[in-house]
Amino acid sequence: MSAPPQPNARRPFVLINMAMTADGKIATANGSVSTFGSARDQQNLLDLRATADAVMAGARTVDAHPVTLGQGGPKFRRRRVRNGLAESNLRVVVSGSGSLNPNAAIFDANFSPLIVIASESASERKLSRLRKKGADVQQFGKNEIDFVAALSWLRKQHGVRRLLCEGGGKLNDALFRAGLVDELHLTVCPLVFGGRAAPTIADGEGFASLDAARRLELKSRRIIGEELFLVYRVTRV
Repeated sequence: MSAPPQPNARRPFVLINMAMTADGKIATANGSVSTFGSARDQQNLLDLRATADAVMAGARTVDAHPVTLGQGGPKFRRRRVRNGLAESNLRVVVSGSGSLNPNAAIFDANFSPLIVIASESASERKLSRLRKKGADVQQFGKNEIDFVAALSWLRKQHGVRRLLCEGGGKLNDALFRAGLVDELHLTVCPLVFGGRAAPTIADGEGFASLDAARRLELKSRRIIGEELFLVYRVTRV
């Protein structure tokens, strides 16, 4: 087994947290159902947020749900302070084309800075709308986002040492392909969605061969009720 990645002073430690069905789906094929974990799974998500300097999600995830990527209330603010973190985590939304809906619920919350990461191909008109809503818009990469540069900027500019990514599948895939994921936290829920078009935890371009695939090492596993909580360490390629 390859050695696990070592702490990197140039970028944050990146963990992905996702819930999926027993057949590996994170939503139904038509997108009508995408929240299906138990209350314990939601608690697990907030527990992880309480350990992170920043929480990141893709634009489609933010558009589709009334989420704020917040810390979860007073209990978690107190926990963060005890852990030496800011009361609220930095919030990061990835929108390569800048097409994030400026009326998304995340803009209604102003308890912590909101950063939108886009590529240089995003139109200024779209980015201007997001800036007017209070987002700090940063561009990395010409035609698609350069995540190595983006995460290095988060570490240098905002001191982000631990970054929690909450999907969706296209963003997760980009991070895996860039070699930027250190841990995968996965909740397996007792459901089957089926559907060839239903999204998975890592959609997008993917890996073309077994040799190129990211390798995982099981770090821990817990069964709570009918759900299985897994934590994988991403090993070196």
